[in-house]
Amino acid sequence: MMETMSARIFKPTKTAMQSGKAKTDAWVLEFEQEEPRKVEPLMGYTSSSDTRTQIKLEFKSLDDAKAYAEKNGIAYSVQKPQKQKRRIMSYAENFSTDRTLPWTH
Repeated sequence: MMETMSARIFKPTKTAMQSGKAKTDAWVLEFEQEEPRKVEPLMGYTSSSDTRTQIKLEFKSLDDAKAYAEKNGIAYSVQKPQKQKRRIMSYAENFSTDRTLPWTH
C-alpha cells in the first residue's frame, strides 16, 4: 500500500539575526509531519519515527519544485512569499535635517 506524502513549498524569509538576504532566494520543499511527536520519558527529548520531516529540498524556481512534487506523486501546497513590511533606512537618516520629529536618545 502506497502512503500519501504531503509537503509545502515556500520561499524562506530572512531570520531576525540576518541583515542581508542570504539563503532566501531558493524555493524549499518540506514534508509535513505525518505522525505526532512523542516525549521520551527519561530525558524529556521529543522524537518521532517520521524521518521525512528532516528533509528539506531546495530548488531554483517554484516551477522546478512543483515539477518534482508532481513527478514523485507528492501532494503539495504553495505558500507565496510576503512583502517586506518595514521601511529600510540608513543610519544617516536619523540625523537628517528634514525629519518630522527630532531624533533623541
